[in-house]
Amino acid sequence: MAFLRLFGRLKSVVIGMIHVKALPGTPLFSMDMCQITEDACREAEIYSDAGVDGLIIENMHDIPYTFSVGPEVCACMTAVCSAVRHQCPSLPLGVQILSSANHQALAVALASGLDFIRAEGFVFSHVADEGLVNACAGDLLRYRKQIGAERVCIFTDIKKKHSSHALTSDVSIEETARAAEFFLSDGLIITGSATGVQTDPLQLKAVSKAVKIPVLIGSGVTYENVADYMEANALIIGSHFKTEGHWANAVDPERVKSFMKKVTALRQ
Repeated sequence: MAFLRLFGRLKSVVIGMIHVKALPGTPLFSMDMCQITEDACREAEIYSDAGVDGLIIENMHDIPYTFSVGPEVCACMTAVCSAVRHQCPSLPLGVQILSSANHQALAVALASGLDFIRAEGFVFSHVADEGLVNACAGDLLRYRKQIGAERVCIFTDIKKKHSSHALTSDVSIEETARAAEFFLSDGLIITGSATGVQTDPLQLKAVSKAVKIPVLIGSGVTYENVADYMEANALIIGSHFKTEGHWANAVDPERVKSFMKKVTALRQ
């Protein structure tokens, strides 16, 4: 299994988030690329020293998000991802480019030597706060094949946060999971309703039972509730690792260390 080869374990993998500062051309852009890259590498070092199992690099400060992601964002994300890869040569690394720039993320991962991407809108349409997101599995996997990036895993959100799923209200999360598995997703990500909002542990049980591919938790895991999610294949954590638990703040080394200490104990 690709997941096991990548992370070396099948349960309770911890993946930290690097939220790249606002990139050129976006409304909040204010730092030069050297500063942005150094900031990302500094956070990668904090995570690595604390013993996390992997990282995702994401342009979350590029608010408000757009479906028209320009070449400057792809170029800058490639520069940042390449620097983090150099900083952490053996750590599994992934990338997500908002919003729904899954093809661009694959290209960045290939160019930067990254291992996986987080993709939105893989199966079924939904309405995100940026607008309508349509399914992309067919085009995305063909693109991965065309550019020779088959080694890059694609972990896919289902019933994702910050979205309305009224269009597919008659399709359960279990059915959505099975559809994504059938369409060759490498792993499923389930979330709460928004960034930092706790994922329903019952959904973890239901989705894990419905499919045979890895199931990752994509929001709301904390020091206090992590025991509820240890059966997940991976825990993607951003907000809880930041100062005061807010996603836009800097990574807090002590929060990461204490969390990893607890996870290590729970694994045993």
